[in-house]
Amino acid sequence: MSDINIVQGIHDRKIFRSLFKDLSSWTAWLVCLKSIFALSMSPEELKVYRKHTGRKQPPSVPFKEIFLVIGRRGGKSFVSALIAVYLAVFKDWSDCLAVGEKAYIMCLATDRLQAGVIFGYIRGILELPILQGFVINETKDEIQLKNNIIISIKTASYRGLRGFSVLAAICDEGAHWRIEGANPSKEILTALRPSLGNIPNSLLLFISTGYAKSGILWEAYRDKFGKDDKEVLVWQSSTRDMNPTYPIDVISKALKEDHSAAMAEYFGKFRADLESYISTEALDAVIIPGRFELPKIEKASYFAFVDPSGGRGDQMVLSICHKEDSGKIIQDAIRIKRPPFNPQECVEEFVETLKEYGISSVTGDRYSAEWNSSAFEKEGITYNNSELSKSDLYIEFLPLVMQGKVELLDNKRQTIELRQLERRTGRGKDVVDHSRGLKDDIANACAGVCVMAVEGESKGAAGIPSVGIHDIWGVERPSVSESFLEFFGGRK
Repeated sequence: MSDINIVQGIHDRKIFRSLFKDLSSWTAWLVCLKSIFALSMSPEELKVYRKHTGRKQPPSVPFKEIFLVIGRRGGKSFVSALIAVYLAVFKDWSDCLAVGEKAYIMCLATDRLQAGVIFGYIRGILELPILQGFVINETKDEIQLKNNIIISIKTASYRGLRGFSVLAAICDEGAHWRIEGANPSKEILTALRPSLGNIPNSLLLFISTGYAKSGILWEAYRDKFGKDDKEVLVWQSSTRDMNPTYPIDVISKALKEDHSAAMAEYFGKFRADLESYISTEALDAVIIPGRFELPKIEKASYFAFVDPSGGRGDQMVLSICHKEDSGKIIQDAIRIKRPPFNPQECVEEFVETLKEYGISSVTGDRYSAEWNSSAFEKEGITYNNSELSKSDLYIEFLPLVMQGKVELLDNKRQTIELRQLERRTGRGKDVVDHSRGLKDDIANACAGVCVMAVEGESKGAAGIPSVGIHDIWGVERPSVSESFLEFFGGRK
């Protein structure tokens, strides 16, 4: 195929024009595409470019990395598919590849469902008359073209991305990639960039609705929006900027129901009420590398907290720590039982560990409290309900980390869960929890047992005298909300 630019292809009835019913509703997208590929703009298009990029001068060369912050239902998935097909078919990569070498256009999506949406668009575009016979092989997640370029659809995982010749990577809804690791979008881009760096004129497109003020998309917006960077472009727009046909009454209703969420979903904004609970740097500072478990120390004061299983898909977790004379809290052991498992057998295994550390009682949340109490007491261990909610435990735990008052085990899953926690602010007190679809059982047990040790609850350990409220703070410990606000700038 000839090296035609993508906007020409959209206007050409022999190429992409049939995909668009009314091009007048795609004006902002056409300007966005011109921005990405450094195509000439009219004075009116330049105004659109300046509005959505915060820049004054149009680009003179194509960008290496593009970050698009666009409202929901703005046409992101379709445009992602269109760019993937354009780059695979109409872009001349012959000077970049050895004879017979296969290269990839990768489309990375949040999950298989979203990946399937993009793949469906790609299949449809490749069925255009001009592209008949261009596909030589197709599987459930790859389309091989006769020019040795493969369009590959993958779910968001940094595993398996190395070792490929990648011409372009299109990251769909990247702000919501919270599947693996503390910040998987960062890990995925770390894995992709070397593969892209070997290819002249390669392209990284990161396209998503806005979310929390953390992660790759937020950092790109914070650092590059409105800046005359020759390699990185950041574009921000609302749903109706990019898709003026979307019903405004739907957006109005969403704004009334949850203003902060709607501003992110439909206006390309980042949520002011949603932030990371804890920084990577602060957490890393209290994790002891290579320490996976500690043996029992004679005369040490041990505490135990259990997060019971909440259903068939939940894990059950036990965390144990002790408190040193200096006041530092040391995590000693973690036991994780992943489903499927027999709850009673799990309790029996946990009890064996508790007795190894000389612990005669355990604290946990109130979920299935009656069953938990009877199951542990049957094995000679008292089960106490936590007086604090899960969110309050996290809020109490945060100052311990920030002050370096704890030492945590080097447990990857625990670290991931702690880093994935989010802080939600509102008119009432702040709430800390995991986002939808994630787990925090290990994080909850970790925070619970450390807070127990601060409180010095003798009921959480065998024969341990209680510790006064002045022990770790040096002054009378403030309330949950006060202690939390102290570490976030004293906001009231």
